[in-house]
Amino acid sequence: MESALTARDRVGVQDFVLLENYNSEAAFIENLRRRFKENLIYTYIGSVLVSVNPYKELEIYSKQQMERYRGVSFYEISPHIYAVSDNTYRAMRTERKDQCILISGESGAGKTEASKKILLYYAVTCPANDHMAALGDRLLQSNPVLEAFGNAKTLRNDNSSRFGKYMDVQFDFRGTPVGGHILNYLLEKSRVVHQNQGERNFHIFYQLLDGGDDNLLSTLDLERNPQNYHYMVKGNCPRVSSINDKNNWKVVMKALPVIGFTEQEVQKLLNIIAGVLHLGNTQFGEGEEGETYITTETQIMTLAKLLGVDGSALREALTHKKLTAKGEEMISPLNFEQAVCARDALAKAVYGRTFTWLVEKINQSLAVKVGISIIILWGCCCDLPFNCMMGLLDIYGFEVLQHNSFEQFCINYCNEKLQQLFIELTLRSEQEEYETEGIAWETVKYFDNKIICDLIEEKHKGIISILDEECLRPGETCDVSFLEKLEDTLSGHPHFVTHKLANGKTRRVMSREEFRLLHYAGEVNYNVNGTVSCNLSLDQSVMCQSDNQILSHCFRKEEVIDQKRQEMAATQFKNSLMKLMEILMSKEPSYVRCIKPNDAKQPGKFDEVLVRHQVKYLGLMENLRVRRAGFAYRRRFEAFLQRYKPLCPETWPNWNGRLVDGVSLLVNHLGYKPEEYKLGRSKIFIRFPKTLFTTEDALEAKKPEIVIVIQSAWRGMKGRRRAKRRRQAAELIRRFIKGFIYRHEEYCPENEYFLDHVRYSFLKNLHKNLPKSVLDKSWPTPPPSLVEASEHLRRLHMRNMVIKYCRRVQPEWKKQMMQKVVASEIFKDQKDSYPQSVGRLFLDSRLEREQINLKVVQTLGNDKVQYGVSVIKYDRRGFKPRPRQLLLTNTYAVLVDRTKIKQKIDYTALRGISVSSLTDGIFVLHMPSEDNKQKGDVVLQCSHVIELVTKLAMMANKINYVNISPGSIRFSMARGKEGIIDFVRGSELKVAKGKRGHLLVVSQQLRLN
Repeated sequence: MESALTARDRVGVQDFVLLENYNSEAAFIENLRRRFKENLIYTYIGSVLVSVNPYKELEIYSKQQMERYRGVSFYEISPHIYAVSDNTYRAMRTERKDQCILISGESGAGKTEASKKILLYYAVTCPANDHMAALGDRLLQSNPVLEAFGNAKTLRNDNSSRFGKYMDVQFDFRGTPVGGHILNYLLEKSRVVHQNQGERNFHIFYQLLDGGDDNLLSTLDLERNPQNYHYMVKGNCPRVSSINDKNNWKVVMKALPVIGFTEQEVQKLLNIIAGVLHLGNTQFGEGEEGETYITTETQIMTLAKLLGVDGSALREALTHKKLTAKGEEMISPLNFEQAVCARDALAKAVYGRTFTWLVEKINQSLAVKVGISIIILWGCCCDLPFNCMMGLLDIYGFEVLQHNSFEQFCINYCNEKLQQLFIELTLRSEQEEYETEGIAWETVKYFDNKIICDLIEEKHKGIISILDEECLRPGETCDVSFLEKLEDTLSGHPHFVTHKLANGKTRRVMSREEFRLLHYAGEVNYNVNGTVSCNLSLDQSVMCQSDNQILSHCFRKEEVIDQKRQEMAATQFKNSLMKLMEILMSKEPSYVRCIKPNDAKQPGKFDEVLVRHQVKYLGLMENLRVRRAGFAYRRRFEAFLQRYKPLCPETWPNWNGRLVDGVSLLVNHLGYKPEEYKLGRSKIFIRFPKTLFTTEDALEAKKPEIVIVIQSAWRGMKGRRRAKRRRQAAELIRRFIKGFIYRHEEYCPENEYFLDHVRYSFLKNLHKNLPKSVLDKSWPTPPPSLVEASEHLRRLHMRNMVIKYCRRVQPEWKKQMMQKVVASEIFKDQKDSYPQSVGRLFLDSRLEREQINLKVVQTLGNDKVQYGVSVIKYDRRGFKPRPRQLLLTNTYAVLVDRTKIKQKIDYTALRGISVSSLTDGIFVLHMPSEDNKQKGDVVLQCSHVIELVTKLAMMANKINYVNISPGSIRFSMARGKEGIIDFVRGSELKVAKGKRGHLLVVSQQLRLN
């Protein structure tokens, strides 16, 4: 960070703590303006990050930027949202303590974008797994759903978040995000029933009317025109050029199933949204005696159907109210104005609780899953297989509008609590650092806003308690009586003013319906109109009876049965805020303060009045004063010494002693006065920015001298290296030439380098050009001294390739190859048809199981058929052809005629096998002549003769008994007679009896390509 101080006149300082005039608001804003003009949108106040919305894309969020900030010390490089993200993540990993990042600012200041950048940084830089990818997808898809139901078009922002959001991200022991949980705060429910001119209701209403299909709208009894609905006409802004409601509807409908919504749940949800619109169109009339009745009966019936409630019960709830006093329940009618308020209150309650249910549903999809259990995150569970949590709070900043209502009161109350928390935690961390470093703690003067928090939340005396009492008392309650009660109870409080209690000057600028609170950030006037109605607790009994599962979940029967007094809206918010404070107090906080530079959303425009307003209401000057109360600058000894050691001859270029001694020597040489600094146990503390600026300017002035020293040392080192390389090269060339001259001599000192180089070169070349296949017979030519070694290596390599190849061969292919090798031994260069058979696979059998007669199989018994093929048998007399099946078993072969075994041939009795050298399929099985059971040799023909003979020879173990005759084959017949088969070439295959009584076989001549 110190490196940027030299440009401080142009771009300001990166840390407001280094401002010379830190008490000046003008100096603060001027520093912001300088940096904004240079597109430097991030500035620190100590560890607090101030972010100014640039309203344009900046090239500072790439993956390279993420890597730049990853694992780097917080102050080492320029301020960035990634620096806060990384520092918080590393603190969580190293300290094993939950962390949180608090993001605040006005609408349009960039809070949501800041939270997205933080989540994106963790998604990219944290260890990843498949679960994280699915979690990221669900988290991504939850954004358009939350924006549809929780965002709206305002005068300041077309997509303004109208609720506060606190998200917990759960990390496992490896630092991988594994789950998440969202808490929502202070949804702006008043927007459901009222919008200012130029603003809109929540996006989902417009998306439903514009994007829903005709069947859906017909089911919900809705029309496409928003002007037909009372809750959508107040702002007179049905269309916005920057928003495409139809496309956004499609995105939301696509996202809901990803998050885990069923079709039934989606339909129930849309019924509620449509019900809110119909509720707004419910009209009232007033009778002669002041009683209120509903004039739109059709509307009530439609509404009852959509909400799943009884029509008469709903009518009763909208026109009467229930009060419980001393255990007795009283029902009193509502006047016209009260009935309208009750209708609007019901609409706000239904929408608000439905939004809470929506967030709970999203939480179920983001929950950490351990085995089959789902754990909803709330606190750190050390006994589970995940470690720590990272919290992100995205909530409104302090708001001062022209008309400040109940919502602004709650928002500013929340910011009072956050400011109280910030001051307390900041001072605590400062004090802890001082104690760790052994430096005396100095009391810091600051405005303690506890008095304002007590004014709002104190029991029985606070504004919230008074509001609850006014809403619960019997009789007519109104906003004026609430204001009178405040004046009676809080009269004389230094931070509370009304028109009645104010002086003459203040009365001129205050309405009689307002009260003023003096917040930590300034004065705010709140209008009490509608405050009582906003805080009223509804009669929930009608909603508890709903058939809509969402509403019955949101409005529980237990709340009605419970006799305890129901909490009012302000008390509910106070209690949820207290829980949030407990969560934040249990974590180590980091802060991001977002500022918008102008209301027009124009890049480059800096509105000083608007910025001053936000600086005041974000409490940034108070933050700065607390941080500057002690020392403006603090660094670890090693970092300080590393940067400024050139300024002292004793520490330059290296300091080898204790770090504290080196720093002490350095500051004494620089002339630091005792009141300007303190030395802690591991850090130096500098009180005034001017001292640091002077040191930085001295370093800048010293840099040319340092550069000259470094340049001369570097050039000298380069020259020495170059000279050394030249000497080594000359010696190398000399040894190489000498070795070449003595290359034919025995290995000796004169040629050892050359011969070693030759051997190395051959082996390197051999490594690159080794044969890749057993069929590749190539081999590099070796030098004379390596002929024997080369041959030995060639044999080893070939053997290794053969072993590898054999290991890869499957059993069925091994069997096939063995048969092909035997066929090659028998027929290669012997029979003309052999080359054609090489590329054809030998089959296990040429006969299907169904082709072999069952009787034959039963006759064979335990001898299973290993191979079967169709053949033609030629009779010994007359050579008449007869179709047969030849079946081979493990011990014998049989000739089968349909269902009968005609001949059995034992392998042991087989004397040999004869085939011709031509392309025919004739073969002869020679049998012993002395065997009376046999009638002589068997003459057969088969179209797969090579396959058949190979298998038969292997099974009978007669490989060496296969005879290939080129011209004729003699075979034995019965009674010692002998037959002859003559083979000749011809145009086509023909088998017939010849003139001399021989069997003549004409073999087809092969065509040579």
